[in-house]
This record gives sequence, structure tokens and C-alpha cells, in this order.
Amino acid sequence: MASAPDSPLGEYIRRQRELQELSLRQLADLVGISNPYLSQIERGLREPSEKVLDAIARSLELSAEGLYEQGGRRRGEENDAETPAVVAAIRADRSLTARQRQALLEVYDAFTGRSSQRRRSER
Repeated sequence: MASAPDSPLGEYIRRQRELQELSLRQLADLVGISNPYLSQIERGLREPSEKVLDAIARSLELSAEGLYEQGGRRRGEENDAETPAVVAAIRADRSLTARQRQALLEVYDAFTGRSSQRRRSER
């Protein structure tokens, strides 16, 4: 059975963990999640919640925003039930870099008016 391709976010977390010479178990303990769950995140099999990403960022002494960018998303994004198919497809396309995904999402938001709708709803 072929394994899922590594996600840019998972690969980035793994590289940062290794640069800090932390084992998978050590980082999982610091974050407060299970070793298998962290392994699945690093391999791109699981998508971590905002809370888990924040905890990983704190534990690795990284910017949480940097982790979000690596994952091709922004803090506080709408839940999957409200996510248009185009946005989900852009986020899922791992042949794009995080910067390319972000640019496409910004263009899509500008064309559809989603960015102004979000700003109004955040007031």
C-alpha cells in the first residue's frame, strides 16, 4: 500500500523538530498530544487543529503564523462545512507551495468578495 505524500506542513514540523534534536516522543510530550498523532501530522495523514498547531509552534519556539503559512491556511479560517470547493482544492493541492496557495486564495477571495464578507462578519 502506498503511503500518502508528505504534506508541506508535516515536513516543516519534522524538519524543525529534527533541527532542535527532539525525538517524536519528546515533541509530542511537549505539545500534549500522542506520539502516533504527531507522527500522522508529520506524514500528512492528519490535519491538526488550530489549538494543536499553536501548541506545536510554542513547543518548537516558532511563529504560529509561519506554521499556518506552511499549511496553506490562515488562523481562524472558517470550518470545512462553510469552505467552498475551490478553496478546499487549493488547500489540498500539495504541488503548490504555501506561498502559491496563499496567493491563489487571495485572488479567489478578491474575485468572489469573500475577503470583504469576512471583514464585515468579524466586526
